[in-house]
Order: sequence, then C-alpha cells, then structure tokens
Amino acid sequence: MSFINYASREINCKIVYYGAGLGGKTTNLQWIFDQTAKRSGGKMISLATETERTLFFDFLSLELGTVRGFKTRFHLYTVPGQVFYDASRKLILRGVDGVVFVADSQEERMDANDEALDNLQINLKEHGYDFAKIPYVLQFNKRDLPNALPVEVLKERLIRKQEPVFEAVAVQGVAVMETLKEVGRQVLTELKGG
Repeated sequence: MSFINYASREINCKIVYYGAGLGGKTTNLQWIFDQTAKRSGGKMISLATETERTLFFDFLSLELGTVRGFKTRFHLYTVPGQVFYDASRKLILRGVDGVVFVADSQEERMDANDEALDNLQINLKEHGYDFAKIPYVLQFNKRDLPNALPVEVLKERLIRKQEPVFEAVAVQGVAVMETLKEVGRQVLTELKGG
C-alpha cells in the first residue's frame, strides 16, 4: 500500500526483491544504486553477516517521475534469502506495492527457488495480498553460468501467473534496469487506476 504525503506531494512505493539466498537480489540493488546514485542522491543501506550478505534488508530509494502532480519515490528492499529469517521476510513484505522474484538459474538451486516462491505466496496471503493481482516480475538471474537451466525449463517450473520474465546477469547489469522499470510500470499503473 503506497504511502501518500500530501504536505510534500510525494507518493512512496515499496518494491521488494524476493528469492532464495545468494540468487542475486542484493546484486540487483547494488547495480541499480551504482547506476543511479549520482542522479538520485539516494543512499543504499545494507546489513550483512558472515554467512550471508543480507541479514535483514537492503534499502534503496529512487525518484521516478510524477503521478497526478505527486513526485513518486520507489523504495527498493531485499529480503534475506534463507527461510530461517521468515519473520524478517514477512516484516519486509508489509506494505509492499510490487515484487520482483529473483530466481537463480542454476539447476542445483531450483529447490531453493521453489521453496522461496512458495514462501512468498504464503507470506503475501498472510498480509492480505492477492498474489494474482499484485504487481509482479520474475527474473531469471545468472544466465551466464554454464549450469544455467534452459529458459523454457525455468518458465515451466516458476511462472505462476503469466508474469513478465527477464533473463538477467545482475553482476553485469544485464536486464537489471529493465526488470525494475517493468515492476515500476505495473506499480504506477495500479496507482493511476486507484
């Protein structure tokens, strides 16, 4: 649910990058930050541990145009990849406007992808969101690796609602901005309609 500040004429939207551990969620945000920091003046906050890069969340704020005279600001978050941190995942999903699911294309990570995707749907439902209606994009990351599964196999296993799919190599920035633009477009379409 977007937060509207009438005094400052701002609409704040929350986009959450969801997926299994080490799938590329933080790498997506890092690439976006590196490409936009000078223009946006945004800051990236990252909490890390020895065992995983993101314990709680990464946060990045971007300004992307106006809606009905209101400046729109997107706040990008990642969730921790391991199901052990499910309480944090749930907390981060609260108030979400759009979701990017970052799937690791490696064959040996498919069970982790399935588990994270099922977990996403359960957590959204607990917050009262209808997965079929929430702005949602699926990103197949790590397409450059030799053990990446064919795209058709990934689609068959991970597509849930005819969502847009992007083939990405987040460490090189391939399809990172396109993924963000699509989920942002869906969020803005929802805002304009509501």
